[in-house]
Amino acid sequence: MASTEIYRYLSLDDRRIPLDPEGFLVDMGDWSAEVAERLAEEEGIELSEEHWEIIRVLRDFYARFEQAPAMRPLVKAVGQALGPDKGRSMHLMKLFPGSPAKLGARLAGLPKPTNCL
Repeated sequence: MASTEIYRYLSLDDRRIPLDPEGFLVDMGDWSAEVAERLAEEEGIELSEEHWEIIRVLRDFYARFEQAPAMRPLVKAVGQALGPDKGRSMHLMKLFPGSPAKLGARLAGLPKPTNCL
């Protein structure tokens, strides 16, 4: 479950969207494509169709399992959904540098994956 501690707000049009100390949405219901774009912008990432494919896989995983996947389940889920070329750690690291599972979940509006530092 996402932390309810509000650390800062993401300003989007006339809305102020609360974020926790790690930049995750306090309320998953605040997520939209525009929110994802703004969060990605903060990370220096311009979302391409390849990013959106992974974000859709992440959101589908959450809808089915009620949790954001850690790295290994993410690699497996992406491989099953998009094929073995995209279901590789290196591909995910290129799109979501650092911690693909954590950064991907954040941009997808999901809670922080368990076991992610």
